[in-house]
Amino acid sequence: MSSGAQTPSADGYLLGVEDLKVSFRTEDGVVRAVDGVSFGIKPGEVVAIVGESGSGKSVTSLAVMRLLPPQAAIQGDIEFEGQKLTRATDEEVRGLRGKSMAMIFQEPMTALNPVMRIGDQVAEAVLAHDRIGRREAWKRSVEALHTVAIPDPERRARDYPHQLSGGQRQRVMIAMAVVNRPQLLIADEPTTALDVTVQAQILDLLAELRQNFGLAMLFISHDLAVVSRVADRVAVMYAGQIVETGRAQEVFHQPLHPYTRGLMNSVPTLRTDRTRPLRTIEGTVPVASSLPAGCAFEPRCELRIRQCAEQRPELMEKSAGRWVRCPVVKLS
Repeated sequence: MSSGAQTPSADGYLLGVEDLKVSFRTEDGVVRAVDGVSFGIKPGEVVAIVGESGSGKSVTSLAVMRLLPPQAAIQGDIEFEGQKLTRATDEEVRGLRGKSMAMIFQEPMTALNPVMRIGDQVAEAVLAHDRIGRREAWKRSVEALHTVAIPDPERRARDYPHQLSGGQRQRVMIAMAVVNRPQLLIADEPTTALDVTVQAQILDLLAELRQNFGLAMLFISHDLAVVSRVADRVAVMYAGQIVETGRAQEVFHQPLHPYTRGLMNSVPTLRTDRTRPLRTIEGTVPVASSLPAGCAFEPRCELRIRQCAEQRPELMEKSAGRWVRCPVVKLS
């Protein structure tokens, strides 16, 4: 792969995404939501995609799960365990979705059915893939609620979503995702609507599930602090493209792309001078239907040169495993 990921069959990747492009036709023209994204996830590995709202990270995760609406035009390859998902039939994908690969969605209150007991909702995920009776499915549902540390799971399984707190509803969503012991878990902003204390509990839970079940994870977030706790590798997205990728510690401690540096500088730390305002990235994110001819970040970039406005940069390997979409930056 030209952008830093290799094919799953060649290098032991569980999931491989190669030159993924997703576009939508709208009244304002064609919106390129994802434009040439490539990455791979090995078994047991956590890869995080970071970016602002509208960067294309959630669309990428929905494309992997084949959950995009019919009007979405998809190009590129998505390969899971050697199977080309972009060429698989709907029936083949349904056999994988919820069984070998599962997803936690952003808003648990809207993702859960408000008129079904939570135990029945978790049991549905079991019945969709295993030919067992409802009593056995209910038993596995309660076991899954216990696994995600829902207190008194036998009783809470009979509750409805509105009877649970936000953190408990998120745990139910995680129980639904892991009840069939998937190999890959996609977590799309799993802590966004939660307070800081509950966020930490959910992150600890995901780390425990990863260790106990050997889960690989695609973690989608805009929160750099959260990502720094969970990810082995990080891909930073801007305007539908990955602009920097590498091992998490390297990206956070030595960001290379001007956009990544801007994100890092805008996050307060214990050393931040509280008497001065936080640094911000000047300008706004470009409209997806009318991206600049050159680098999408060029209008906001302090390091831009003439080439940036005229030529779209390619991802370049700056060091082993470090890829950056910028011709200006150098390793210090």
